[in-house]
Amino acid sequence: MNLNELKHAGLKKWIEDAVSLMTPESVEICDGSKAEYDRMIKVLVDSGLGTPLKARPNSYLFHSDPSDVARVENRTYIASKTEDDAGPTNHWIDPVELKKTMTDLYKGCMKGRTMYVIPFSMGPVGSDIAKIGVEISDSAYVVVNMHIMTRVGSKVLDVLGTDGFYVPCFHSIGKPLGPGESDNGKWPCAPLEHKYISHFPETREIWSYGSGYGGNALLGKKCLALRIASVLARDEGWLAEHMLILKITDPKGSVKYMACAFPSACGKTNLAMLIPTLPGWKVETVGDDIAWMKFGADGRLYAINPESGFFGVAPGTNNDSNFNAMESIKSNTIFTNCGLTEDGDIWWEQIGYGAPGKEILDWKGNKKPAPQTDKAVKGEEVAHPNARFTAPAKQCPVIASEWEDPKGVPISAFLFGGRRPSTIPLINESKSWIHGVFMGSITGSEITAAALDLAAGTIRRDPFAMLPFCGYHMGDYFKHWINIGKKAEAEGHGDKLPKIFFCNWFRKDKDDHFIWPGYGENSRALAWVFERCDGKDNCVETAIGNLPKPGTIEPPAGVSAEAMAELCSVDIEGWKKEIADVREKHYPQFGAKLPKELSEELDAIEKRLNS
Repeated sequence: MNLNELKHAGLKKWIEDAVSLMTPESVEICDGSKAEYDRMIKVLVDSGLGTPLKARPNSYLFHSDPSDVARVENRTYIASKTEDDAGPTNHWIDPVELKKTMTDLYKGCMKGRTMYVIPFSMGPVGSDIAKIGVEISDSAYVVVNMHIMTRVGSKVLDVLGTDGFYVPCFHSIGKPLGPGESDNGKWPCAPLEHKYISHFPETREIWSYGSGYGGNALLGKKCLALRIASVLARDEGWLAEHMLILKITDPKGSVKYMACAFPSACGKTNLAMLIPTLPGWKVETVGDDIAWMKFGADGRLYAINPESGFFGVAPGTNNDSNFNAMESIKSNTIFTNCGLTEDGDIWWEQIGYGAPGKEILDWKGNKKPAPQTDKAVKGEEVAHPNARFTAPAKQCPVIASEWEDPKGVPISAFLFGGRRPSTIPLINESKSWIHGVFMGSITGSEITAAALDLAAGTIRRDPFAMLPFCGYHMGDYFKHWINIGKKAEAEGHGDKLPKIFFCNWFRKDKDDHFIWPGYGENSRALAWVFERCDGKDNCVETAIGNLPKPGTIEPPAGVSAEAMAELCSVDIEGWKKEIADVREKHYPQFGAKLPKELSEELDAIEKRLNS
């Protein structure tokens, strides 16, 4: 399809304006076909940017520039009309000022390159919960990754029609080419000070410049699916959340779906593809990272996974930690910043085995002796700590049959979790919707001695695991969650709201050893949640919520009855410190926008603890 064949007049003009501004050598509108994917891969391999992997069918390795290896939080902006709308946890620049700065950068930025127009759907094409975006990019690497992570192509334009809503997304690597110039096999990007990942909530726009990596460049991911979608969800009455979606089947064949939010390094991907140790139970994956949820006609919240692929962190992924992820990446996968072995395969730290052969190519392109073990040596890593794989979700051996159902799946429970060595129980059910929102609002992980930026023992709060991804003031975000519950109750559907739980797999004993083995054993806590959703009398009411009755969670091998009692009890003194930390250090940052319901909940819990 060429530009003149576009039926959507507004989209056509937007693209024409971008061509005038960015002056590419040519323009291609992506059709989403396999032939297009294969052609883009050939462009990347022929240019020296991509390396075919002999050991994995239709799989390729890329090495990015050392300045372009992860999301750049300090260059990520929420450019709302007022700074107060962005809130204290986002970086803000006046939108008029930011657009002027970036327009100057965009002038002629695609000289010598092809402009790819990528129409994409977040969610099954045509779903009432899905949204459409169109990304303009000068990176073939972005095209192939978007092919995997979203639904790309002509079918999206058909749904868009002549006047449908879409989120316009500008992206450029910021490296124009002169006559006869090429990248010479070097990853193209702009210097850090010229990198911008910008969001304009009121106009629903995303402008990204200077980075070709991950969520900075694949604008359907965090930029649209969370930062802009969270604003759309607030305005339209739904939820766009940083949550995995699980399908759980009990031994009798009953099915429930759960949406779970975890900050980074808390086992989110492992939980998404969990292999249960509990006999007769089955866990399947609907999504591993993001959930969009809207109310159905029956008053229940229905969720879709807006993505169609996994963009997973490679280091630490192995057959023991996440067998199903390892199975998902055996073919048709793009790897970025991993090591390359002599036999043409990828390798990373904690992959489960030493590297074969005598030498290995590290993520910077340097040859070094092949490591005999997979242990990480700080500063000498073969793979970058944020090395990634991009794999089609349909390749996951435990992908749920409903994962692309346009209606979504009905959510029975929300789980929030953090990495907490003390205080927080293994599993805890909220007393009410407001209490559950309180749980989500204080989610966080305790800093260990290995962290340099905060003192050991400090709790780094990441409310709802959304702190880097909410497109507006977090105080207003908490209020939106409260309003969702109030709306359901006002319409007579309060009993159909998902129950809310807080889990913690990371409690430690006095010798600094994990008490709970985690991984597949987490299915034991999920089974308790499942039964609570059915109203089973398996809990004890406490000051902090409903905890498991003794004996209702069967201990894994090696976990004593005494240890289970510690995992499922209320640490009164620990909780008093928790309340004080929230009151003195966490809630004040939200100022007048902190909902009074959360302050009242804090008071109520403190009163119960003291009674």
